[in-house]
Amino acid sequence: MSSHLNQGLLINRTLYVSGQVGRDPTSGKLVSGGLAEEFKQALVNVGEILKAGGCDFSNVVKSTVLLADINDFNLFNDVYKQFFKGSFPARSTYQVAALPLGAHMEIEVIAVQGPLTCV
Repeated sequence: MSSHLNQGLLINRTLYVSGQVGRDPTSGKLVSGGLAEEFKQALVNVGEILKAGGCDFSNVVKSTVLLADINDFNLFNDVYKQFFKGSFPARSTYQVAALPLGAHMEIEVIAVQGPLTCV
């Protein structure tokens, strides 16, 4: 992990999670096994940071997803739905030219501790 960033910052009851790719936290390398595994690992990484901040996926109010190829949108959605149950957060998804480590996606989230109300 880089010493030039925080994986998450908790300010009052709001947790800001830095962008996560499908990096294995032990090896520091992208996981193998294809796009679905890479997407899943990125979300597992987000989940660990949420947990450390006293949150889980139900506390996420906004996610921003960066895809190296927008054609992977449906596959990413299939993986995303495995982690977000019930009400989904507001979300933006963009295609970008390149991501760290040659990753195929990156996700950052904002979560709020405590019960949430959807409008």
